[in-house]
Amino acid sequence: MSSTPAAAPQQSGPPQSGSFVIGRVVHLAVVAALGGFLFGFDTSVINGAVDAMAAEWATPALLTGFMVSSALLGCMAGAALAGRISARMGRVRVMLIAALLFTVSAAGSGLAFGPTDLIVWRIIGGLGVGAASVIAPAYIAEISPASVRGRLGSLQQLAIVLGIFAALMSDAALAGAAGGAAEVLWFGLPAWRWMFLTEVVPAVVYGILALTIPESPRYLVQQGREEEATRVLSEIFVEGVEVRIQEIRRTVVTETTPSFRDILTPSKTNLQPIVWVGIVLSVFQQFVGINVIFYYSTTLWRSVGFTESDALTITVITSVTNIVVTVLAIALIDRIGRRKLLTIGSAGMTVSLGLMTAAFSIGRDPAITDTVMLLPEWDLTALVAANAFVVFFGMSWGPGVWVLLGEMFNNRIRAIALGIAAAAQWLANFLISTTFPSMAEVGLWFAYGFYTIAAFASFLFVWKFVRETNGVELEDMR
Repeated sequence: MSSTPAAAPQQSGPPQSGSFVIGRVVHLAVVAALGGFLFGFDTSVINGAVDAMAAEWATPALLTGFMVSSALLGCMAGAALAGRISARMGRVRVMLIAALLFTVSAAGSGLAFGPTDLIVWRIIGGLGVGAASVIAPAYIAEISPASVRGRLGSLQQLAIVLGIFAALMSDAALAGAAGGAAEVLWFGLPAWRWMFLTEVVPAVVYGILALTIPESPRYLVQQGREEEATRVLSEIFVEGVEVRIQEIRRTVVTETTPSFRDILTPSKTNLQPIVWVGIVLSVFQQFVGINVIFYYSTTLWRSVGFTESDALTITVITSVTNIVVTVLAIALIDRIGRRKLLTIGSAGMTVSLGLMTAAFSIGRDPAITDTVMLLPEWDLTALVAANAFVVFFGMSWGPGVWVLLGEMFNNRIRAIALGIAAAAQWLANFLISTTFPSMAEVGLWFAYGFYTIAAFASFLFVWKFVRETNGVELEDMR
């Protein structure tokens, strides 16, 4: 990788703005982003079920934890495979495969006989999540006009956080209706099983809607189906369709299907620098510890002195905050650019995580030795800092990384490179989620100190290695 940001790609191709049919573009982007909704729903729905499920099957703590995290293994595999499959079969077919995987996983998890088959169903669902995490940003980037590509690409992250919120709310509603997650609700099944089964509805809707959208024009040109590609682009753009077809043709090779070799350097001994940039962006998105807030927030706030009721309320507030700031990111990303948004986010995360580290180290009550009870002036500091961290992440690194991954690679390698980067992101998620309990045993100051260092390092990385892609046509990416 170069030690300085690469110059912005030359914009020599199709018209940079031009007239387009905004309603059609939004329709296509929203349908693709529904995969993100299921991504968020599937990864979060187990939160309300895990205690009742563990009690019913009397699973030890280690097995219970693996039932939760096993889906991430499927996510890694799904992300790695989706790029290759989409390059061969097309983006829409991968969406349909993901919808099928979501449906099967939801039904299987809700009717699981025990921990073993639940883990299998969770991994199957993870394959769908991994595929959706790759295909949605790729498809949205490939059908979006450059002038609004950032906003439309951010719909993926908005859909993810809405899916998380919907899962939390449906879990609470089902548990409330039954009188508890372990209590019987309908047809002799306890509420925790219905928490999984409810995912069948959005999964089927996603599959049906995916049938209403056309294939990516970039994929069609790559397959030599230029007449179809022209028809798709004519539904989106009012003018300049032929020029766009020519530019797409210039940047893809139609005789062969992209393979892993295409993302290697000419010497075939290493990945191309731009692929490494995508991988490192993905890793930093997770190494700042955002999922610790969402996976362990209730436990975290109870451990520092908040009541269970207050901890649950804080978790809901944090989830709503994440939705609001994602909407803010959609408004900003095409105005100020991806690179500036990420640097602002990194700086804000560094400060807020640093305050949390200080609270968990110097803000502890020395009279309390068996917990992490904070002094009165520090508990509010930790609470404000945690939500500030969510704000800075949600308005920058949350949507920004997905937008960049969808657009930073050239047409030839996009599907393959995006799959590799997304797989790295799921691996990083798995590592951070798995290591947090052990790091917290050393001290919460240690865990959040690590995330603070990662946030600062992410600032330096973006400043040195990430180039601006705002307003650049995909055909001009290098």
